[in-house]
Amino acid sequence: MPHDAASHHDISARLQAAAQACAQNGTQLTALRREVLELILQAQTPVTAYQLLDQLKPIRKSAVPPTIYRSLEFLLENKLIHKIERLNAFVPCAEADHHHADAQFLICKNCGAVIEIEDYGVSEALAQAAAKHGFTPSRAVVEVDGLCAACAAKPAKQA
Repeated sequence: MPHDAASHHDISARLQAAAQACAQNGTQLTALRREVLELILQAQTPVTAYQLLDQLKPIRKSAVPPTIYRSLEFLLENKLIHKIERLNAFVPCAEADHHHADAQFLICKNCGAVIEIEDYGVSEALAQAAAKHGFTPSRAVVEVDGLCAACAAKPAKQA
């Protein structure tokens, strides 16, 4: 599912579900964490910590990088968002009710769109390959660069 505003039909429902999931885990979705998650849910493309900080500054004058990073760390630990390592940016988990650590992402190198896929075959193959080496992974994130369907369908620009 692409990570854009249309993919997150009801942001308030997603925020409420996140608060409930945190409560069930014995944690709390504080106001700042909620605001950070809401900005990520509203984003059209992956957002960086500093983009989030810039968006928060008008409503939270006291927002500074460490507070943003702590909120992002909390949201990652609670599997509400994913970090796109190559972009050093964040996207919401595509499945509101299925929070998982392992994910695969298709990243369009032209428009920046990110599509999260959940292929258990890929996850299992990585786990088996790790096991052959006596390695126990804590999480596995696969990022594939390429062109999304919309960009691939566009004619190439003439030089």
